[in-house]
Formats: sequence, C-alpha cells, structure tokens
Amino acid sequence: MQIQVLMFEQDDPAKCTAAKLVKFGIAKRIKHLSGKDMILNPFAKEFVLRSDRDLTKSITAIDCSWELAQNMFLKKFEGLSRKLPPLLAGNPVNYSKIGKLTTAEAIAGVLYILDFDELANSIINKFKWGHTFFDLNQYLLEDYSNAQTMDDVIKISKEYGLEP
Repeated sequence: MQIQVLMFEQDDPAKCTAAKLVKFGIAKRIKHLSGKDMILNPFAKEFVLRSDRDLTKSITAIDCSWELAQNMFLKKFEGLSRKLPPLLAGNPVNYSKIGKLTTAEAIAGVLYILDFDELANSIINKFKWGHTFFDLNQYLLEDYSNAQTMDDVIKISKEYGLEP
C-alpha cells in the first residue's frame, strides 16, 4: 500500500508527523490527487472498512491544522473519501481526545483496519509516543478491522462509549 501526504504546512514543522514520514521515506509528498486514492477525510460520510482495501492502492492524508480542517475539507478532493471511526489520540498534544489524531496516527489507524499491521507499526514506531496510540486503541482497532458494514462500526464505537 502506497502512503501519500498532501501537505499544507500550517503547523509547526518540527512537530509535523507527515513531514517525518516523508523524511523517512515511508510516505510520498504529493501536490495533486488522483481519483484512485483513498483520501482520509474526517468529514467524509463513510467510515473506512477492511473491504476498502480492494478499492485502492494508496492512502492519502491531507496534512493541515485542526483549526483550519473544516475549511480545508470544504474543497472537493478527488478519490475515495473515508473517515476513521472514533479513535483516541496517543500524541502528547491531544492525548486521549477522541478523533484528534496526528497524520501519522490516522494513517496507522487506517492501515491497521485494512490489515496492514506491519506497515502500521512501522509508521507509529517512528514516534516515541507512538506505542501509546496502539495501547489506547488496540481492542477498538481489532474490532473495527472486523467490521463489515457502517452499522457495525457505529455499533462498535457505541459499545466503547465513543459516539461517531
């Protein structure tokens, strides 16, 4: 699975997880999207499901500031738009906040759900706090990766007390 990031450079570059993934050669920085990319969009209508694995060969994260995210995603991005089910942030800035993930956490979460566990781990292990993301979400991610439908995802998140 190819990992791509469309970076808007709105945050502190020293703390940008997307930039670190590009630096290590894990992700490719892109300037344009193709219609075949899975776009990680926190405002998408559909959650990512394991069955989406067969629909794409690349995952593209839009790296932007959380303060500006809503306006950024008003733009129409070409591709398969998917959002992550509710997950807890493991990063020190937004620790344990629902959905306030770094770009690296979002990519790792999608990869885990799509059954690319080793690649997900290789991403999250680049960060000293990375293990915390998987510690907080281990059971959630396992359950989400087995979900067959959007209704399954909603049911799972409600069982954990995380309303989508």
